[in-house]
Amino acid sequence: MLRKPRAIFLPVIFFALVHQASFAAPHKGHVVVLGATRKVPYAKAGDPSGAQPNEAELRIRALIVDGQVKEWTTGDPHDITDRSFVVRRALHINDALPESAAAPPQKSDPKKSWVWQRGPWLMVDRVTGRITALKLPDFDPGASQPVWFRDLAAYCGVTASGKSLYAVVAQIGARKPLLSKKLSEWDREHPTLPACAPTEWQRDPLAVTFHPAGRDAANFTLAPGSAVIVEDSGDDSEPAASPGK
Repeated sequence: MLRKPRAIFLPVIFFALVHQASFAAPHKGHVVVLGATRKVPYAKAGDPSGAQPNEAELRIRALIVDGQVKEWTTGDPHDITDRSFVVRRALHINDALPESAAAPPQKSDPKKSWVWQRGPWLMVDRVTGRITALKLPDFDPGASQPVWFRDLAAYCGVTASGKSLYAVVAQIGARKPLLSKKLSEWDREHPTLPACAPTEWQRDPLAVTFHPAGRDAANFTLAPGSAVIVEDSGDDSEPAASPGK
């Protein structure tokens, strides 16, 4: 009795595997939430980003992904799309000075050796659960207070030399800022804070107005364009691009 060639069964096996894969369980989604607000002791001296006058407490919230605390945040979040949002990170920094080998060890209060600071901005993807730190151009912790509109952040930035204050509009996913114009000189050693009052956005035409301290307002019209933010389709994809120079 002749045997059938094995090659006849290969298409059947392939079809069965494809059919089984089509009914595989869907990718499990992630649960991303911000926890309840809590207050922590705060001192302006321990935070280079500065503080409001007489501010003694910082309001923070946990960023929770699938039931686990991933980061601490401060301030209000801003929705970029229906799946992505940005929020500012809160950092818990060890502020203890290193002990000298010649000096006897000193007992310090562990609670006082840790300080809270306002950190960089984070972009959070609700679908993948991915958290990306945004590198905003010329962002200065003390002078820059971004005001968000869509995927755009407008703020007063300080150059790397610390000598100039700039009007900056950064777009998530873009390599260069949409706007970078000098507003005034800047003295990093003796800064005037706040450097700018909150920036104002205008939709039609798309424009932004900066209010540097002690100077006239500066208005800039922006060329409208599409969002360039990249949102991943899965956990194994590359992270979304961050604004940069």
